[in-house]
Amino acid sequence: MTGVLTLYRTSVGKKVIMALTGFILVGFVVFHMYGNTKMYQGPEAFNAYAVGLRELGYPVFGYEHLLWVARLVLIGAVILHIWSATALTMQSHKSTGANAVSGTRRYGEHKRQTSYAAYTMRFGGIVLLLFIIYHILHLTFGMVGYGPNEFQHPNYLGAHPEYFVYNNVVVGFQKPLISGFYMLAMVFLGMHLYHGVWSMFQTLGLNSVKYTGVLRGLAILVAVAVVIGNLSFPIAVMAGIVGPAV
Repeated sequence: MTGVLTLYRTSVGKKVIMALTGFILVGFVVFHMYGNTKMYQGPEAFNAYAVGLRELGYPVFGYEHLLWVARLVLIGAVILHIWSATALTMQSHKSTGANAVSGTRRYGEHKRQTSYAAYTMRFGGIVLLLFIIYHILHLTFGMVGYGPNEFQHPNYLGAHPEYFVYNNVVVGFQKPLISGFYMLAMVFLGMHLYHGVWSMFQTLGLNSVKYTGVLRGLAILVAVAVVIGNLSFPIAVMAGIVGPAV
């Protein structure tokens, strides 16, 4: 029992935590991308999706109750994911230092041997963390990226309140710099998803040689689908394919 409770202290335990939290976050990213495709069906459909998220479990659960549960789970998953990734990186550096026998030359050899995926995951993870913070401040709270009176809170009482969530997204993506940053972040997300999903399969013991090609293909499919889907939103707005509701 003690061994199970202290498993998180081992590198294997940290990798399992990273894989399980990664699974939660990948599921959210896929669902979030799919849900946002409702914007192509018009403001009413997009608003119904937004309202539906807040009324999950009704009438057993109150307004936004399950949504807040989901938010807390996601926040916890992000924190544990970052913690496990940081701990594993620090552990790797300590191990490298302990095994070094020829100073800088040995470190240089180790650095050259470190996989491209590892560097992509670390650097991309930092970019994505900054993007998540900006994304929440932007489209959830309207604190950045909007001019005076451009962001309309969904609870605002006025004409056509069903259009406010939809219009916030459209107005937010009409600014080239913001859309450009968003699309750049999606490139990093795609690389992170591919390497992350593939590593998750390996950590959870699903890397059988027999299914290697299938699992690698699934990792590529998830990454490509999410990236293309998310890139389509700012592109559609800037191209005028999707415009603000009247």
